[in-house]
Amino acid sequence: MNKNMILNNKTLEKLRLLINEETEYRSGPQLVSFFNDLGSKDIYGQGFPSRWVYTDNKLSQINGTPELDKCIKAVFAPVNFISNYDVLDKHISSFNEFLAFDDWKVVRTGKEISFTKADKINFEIKREVNEEDFINQEFDETSIYDLNLDGFISDVLNSRIQEIKANLKANAPLSAIVIIGSTLEGILLGYASKNPKDFNQAKAAPKDKEGKIKYHHDWSLSNFIDVAHELRYIQEDVKKFSHTLRDFRNYIHPYEQMSSGFNPDIHTAKLCWNVLKVAMMQLAKKK
Repeated sequence: MNKNMILNNKTLEKLRLLINEETEYRSGPQLVSFFNDLGSKDIYGQGFPSRWVYTDNKLSQINGTPELDKCIKAVFAPVNFISNYDVLDKHISSFNEFLAFDDWKVVRTGKEISFTKADKINFEIKREVNEEDFINQEFDETSIYDLNLDGFISDVLNSRIQEIKANLKANAPLSAIVIIGSTLEGILLGYASKNPKDFNQAKAAPKDKEGKIKYHHDWSLSNFIDVAHELRYIQEDVKKFSHTLRDFRNYIHPYEQMSSGFNPDIHTAKLCWNVLKVAMMQLAKKK
């Protein structure tokens, strides 16, 4: 990092939060030890200022010096995040949103932390896709055979997709929703069968009472959705609306439908059809 680089106050405030509690909680003595490793010679004792004030003062002193480089590297040291590198990357990403205003960016490459010039700041507001937007979009249809599942199950699933289209055309929304849900479950089971190690090692993989991973045929559609999202087979929009599809599909049980008063219409069925089409499109990229 350039020794003349100076961080603005907002970036320093964020760095203080990362040091004091966000990456780990550091007590007064631990903060003294942290900054002494950067060249300070402080002693913790009576009259010691608040953790907040102390860290702000130390960061103000090293701002614009090579010690700031060392400080940030110490905060994000991968050795402190063993088995939790996803948490480390989230902290880095959050800090980079502030650091971008100083034209810098933290980069983690394996166990190494380095710095580079920041990307151009994107001031666009991220708008969450809502249900109406999702329904009204026209998505391309991906062939079931593009997913490279086993041949026989691909034939069965393709037959179901043709039946879904027929039900939509015939204005039979409940039938369409039920088949859409079972088709998505069949596709995700196919991916789990081809990638058992990845699916079984996922944090969201369901366990039995003894703590063992359940056999894939005992997984629910909800389990498949959560694991597929964790493995980045499907994105957040598909995860969100797939769970909606899962809930709708439960109304295959007449008493469940009666107790909820749910009466699906073609609007609902189109939402579910788009969920399946987008899921297939995203999965095809992960084949």
